[in-house]
Amino acid sequence: MKKPSGQSEIAIRSIQRTDNTAVAAIIRDVMTEFGAVGRGFSINDPEVDDMYTAYRAPGHAFYVVTLNGTVLGCGGVAPLSGGDADTCELRKMYFLSRLRGRGAGAALMRRCLDAAAAAGYRRCYLETTAGMKQARRLYQRFGFADLDEPLGDTGHTGCGSWMLKTLRDPAP
Repeated sequence: MKKPSGQSEIAIRSIQRTDNTAVAAIIRDVMTEFGAVGRGFSINDPEVDDMYTAYRAPGHAFYVVTLNGTVLGCGGVAPLSGGDADTCELRKMYFLSRLRGRGAGAALMRRCLDAAAAAGYRRCYLETTAGMKQARRLYQRFGFADLDEPLGDTGHTGCGSWMLKTLRDPAP
């Protein structure tokens, strides 16, 4: 995703401990921007303040997106809480407004889905809100389909929109 000299440079890398403060601020800023605050939203998850530690276990991956070296976006995958072992969840994929529309969402989505497939997951689940229209279009472009009800037990009862993508078919 690197641009020619003189243009903005976007990069994606695994989260580092020193990214925790920036990532927590991004999550809180974006969720507040879209009204996804209060009970039932991931803004209240205890992991928000230490995403580095929360995503160290096997089957977890979390990335940051930088623009000219500044962390402006994030997202990752982890096992779906209360779900089956074959299903992961796309988690906390958020971008500050100045990063949106630059192709970073598609690049991060590919990275997350590749990590999920490499970890052996067959399906990827996500929760969002109807108001996150740009994000929903991205998810649909990558083959996520709407569900009528949530999967697992994430505790994110405020989301109201659930989607699922098949990463690979089960072995015969």
